[in-house]
Amino acid sequence: MEQAKVELLVMDAKQADEQAFTELFQYFNPGLLRFSYKICHNEQLAHDAVQNAWIKITKSLKQLQDPRAFKSWAYQATRWQTLDLIKHYAKERALQVDEPIEALAQTLNEADDVLLHHINELPDIDKHTIHLFYLEQMSLQEVSLILEVPVGTVKSRLNRARKLLKQKMDN
Repeated sequence: MEQAKVELLVMDAKQADEQAFTELFQYFNPGLLRFSYKICHNEQLAHDAVQNAWIKITKSLKQLQDPRAFKSWAYQATRWQTLDLIKHYAKERALQVDEPIEALAQTLNEADDVLLHHINELPDIDKHTIHLFYLEQMSLQEVSLILEVPVGTVKSRLNRARKLLKQKMDN
């Protein structure tokens, strides 16, 4: 979806247009689920976190000043909700790692599977950066906002992660 259309949908959704909000939800929800799952490695927790993020987004959408920031704002809300739920559930019981999200697993071919395996072996900070930049195709600025680090740090993490992936793939 083009950025201009997203901005128009955000402006309409701010005016309580349910259809516009539904379109935003349908467009962004799959990416938010993948991102949340990448953080927590638990499908149910990822669904809960994304649902909580959408509730927060719904309640505070009118306060969003710049419609261009919606994407990074939604991913940031998802990140916060995922981390909150991880903390909450970690106190109650140890998290169990689920099988990968089936829809994502079905779309991978063998080469993608090997690459995804190597990405999953990266340290979390690098793995999240790679996921947002390459798999969700976000800009450096968007990744910076979501992970709450400077753009230079995002560049460093991407560079380090690419080097690590190259070493793993060459072995």
